[in-house]
Amino acid sequence: MYRDLFISAPYFFVLANFIFGLLVGSFLNVVAIRVPLKRSVITPPSHCTSCKHRLGIIDLIPVISYLLLGRKCRYCGQPISAQYAVWEAAAGLLFAVVSLAYGPSKEWLVALFFVSILIVITQTDLRHMLIPDKVVFFGVAVSFMLRIWNHPLPFSQYIWGMVTGFGLLFLIALVSVAIVKKEAMGGGDIKLFAFIGLTLGLKLTLLTLFFACLIGTLFGMVLLSSGVWKRDQYIPFGPYIALGALLSLLAGDRLIDWYMGLLV
Repeated sequence: MYRDLFISAPYFFVLANFIFGLLVGSFLNVVAIRVPLKRSVITPPSHCTSCKHRLGIIDLIPVISYLLLGRKCRYCGQPISAQYAVWEAAAGLLFAVVSLAYGPSKEWLVALFFVSILIVITQTDLRHMLIPDKVVFFGVAVSFMLRIWNHPLPFSQYIWGMVTGFGLLFLIALVSVAIVKKEAMGGGDIKLFAFIGLTLGLKLTLLTLFFACLIGTLFGMVLLSSGVWKRDQYIPFGPYIALGALLSLLAGDRLIDWYMGLLV
């Protein structure tokens, strides 16, 4: 089942994607931090959050600057959060994995954009329990144009994916309010599934919902049993959706074919 999961991509191409991902990851950090605060992602330039000193080139090398500077600002000596380097590294690794999965192709570019949006919304949901409309609407607009440009499936499959993804999550939200008098799904999650549906198509959108619910349930059980999470406490669902979407993007079709083969 896993033999053809990754194509044979040139090492230089994979390495270039990893480096590119690190650079993009640095910008995605800025987006994830500033957009929920309704601040521009362009101005002011990157600066230390403690002393406000503008950062130089040596301060902005993804991951490496964090390590070389001893995890401290070189102007004021205050500690730098490890989150910056972690998310930069995550972006680099995910870009490399996407390059292995798709190689230099049109779908590779679609997948890179898809992963970038998922990285941003995962950060914002973890930090603020918020999936910003600006990020999701931008994702939908760009994904729509990308799918016009490249659609391995009939274009209608992506439209149905968007409508179904949005509709199912909206229905879940309505039912949860009607039955348990509590929102089980936030508005950001609902709109995020519209973006996922438009990018992945109908079949993989349904698989993403299955993965997200499964992963969310398993993590919820672990957090509940460990005492980290209380029953009436809200847990952001965006990261589980993002993880489910990544699994569908990278291995969804193969997993479905494998499962269908078991039924024959």
